[in-house]
Amino acid sequence: MDGSSELWQFASHYLPGGVCAAARPHKGIGHPVYMSRGQGSRLYDVDGNEYVDMCISFGAALLGHGHPKVAEAVQSALDMGIMCASETEWHGMLGRRLAEVIPCIEMVRYTMSGTEATYYAIKLAREYTDRTLVLKFEGHFHGFNDYLAYNYWPAPEDAWPKVTPAVQALPEYLKEGVIVLPFNDFERVEEIMAERGHEIAAVILEPVNFNSGAIRPQPGFLELLRRLTREQGSLLIFDEILSGFRTEIGCMQATYGVTPDLCTLGKAIGGGVPLSVFGGAREIMQHVSPVGRAQHSGTFNGNLLAIMAAHAALDVMQEKSFFEDLVARCDRLYAGINEIMSRIGFVGRVQGQGAQFAFLFGPPAQRELLRWEDLMDNHWSLLAQFYKACLERGIYFHTAQHHGISSAHADADIDLVLEGIESALKYVMSLGPIELSPAPGFF
Repeated sequence: MDGSSELWQFASHYLPGGVCAAARPHKGIGHPVYMSRGQGSRLYDVDGNEYVDMCISFGAALLGHGHPKVAEAVQSALDMGIMCASETEWHGMLGRRLAEVIPCIEMVRYTMSGTEATYYAIKLAREYTDRTLVLKFEGHFHGFNDYLAYNYWPAPEDAWPKVTPAVQALPEYLKEGVIVLPFNDFERVEEIMAERGHEIAAVILEPVNFNSGAIRPQPGFLELLRRLTREQGSLLIFDEILSGFRTEIGCMQATYGVTPDLCTLGKAIGGGVPLSVFGGAREIMQHVSPVGRAQHSGTFNGNLLAIMAAHAALDVMQEKSFFEDLVARCDRLYAGINEIMSRIGFVGRVQGQGAQFAFLFGPPAQRELLRWEDLMDNHWSLLAQFYKACLERGIYFHTAQHHGISSAHADADIDLVLEGIESALKYVMSLGPIELSPAPGFF
């Protein structure tokens, strides 16, 4: 028995499922890979195996593992005594830096997780507008926020037009506060905003739906949402927890040239240290307590370790050619994977934007992706076998629906990944027909 299997069995006595988060088991092997350390673009498991990391901490390790500037910043916070629940000069300075680079941000508040950030953004929108209804899109994941826990990745029988709770035992009344629509559906968005826009506090979405296969907004869709929300007095919220800092320092709102009223940031902003942010226009943010009535507080909000790490992460991301080099390396990877699939006759493709991407196997690889329903028949079980085969070849893809690379990945890493992917694809092709599974609940 390998070390990961043994540790999983041990941990299962004390941790439900042997894990600290539901997303961590690797579906290809049935349990997590237990790591001993990470460095740059690499992970090392407890058995001494080395992997090129293509999970990058579900998007949090955009700078790679253990970036020296982040480590130095964390050490500076330790030297200051950590000072949990204390304000320092560094907190306001980070807010100013974010306001300088993120189009919608004039003021911010800090949280620990993306779930908290979206929760507080919705709470703030409701307080500001004095409305309760929220519009979200099927396939868009906004953390484990009960207000938004509908139609993450439903099976066909539970999909839109049904409004389906993504978790058990949600109070039925919560459903009355949410409208779910298909992504990129211009006609239905216009209809619902005309009918009920006066009731809607906020429209929230991932500007690029990375949690469901890197589905991009159709030309004009974000602009339509911006116009309709302004007309109806609703707030537009971009959830950039995952999409933030994948293409440029201004995030997807800068890439697409559409400025929301509020946004949430997370994952990459902390350089691997837990930090999320909600922020936006000053007029709206002034409704957060203690200035306004939208409550937000917490002992660990703006923990000094994370604040200092975020300063370091921004320093690195603002270095000359950081994003130019990162995006160029991503484009080379995506072109290489698609060339391999075409050359060996594998029905699949990669879809990505900037430093985040997804694999499409089977029918979705042959169509334009507009919304979650276009991804339901992705060959999930084949993907799990592929990820397992990659693992055996020293390439670590987790089994979530999004992957990425970091600035620590070099051209040599891309070469190794392409070589491993080609071998893994040929292996799964040799297995013959595999019983295909329905759309998964990823968590």
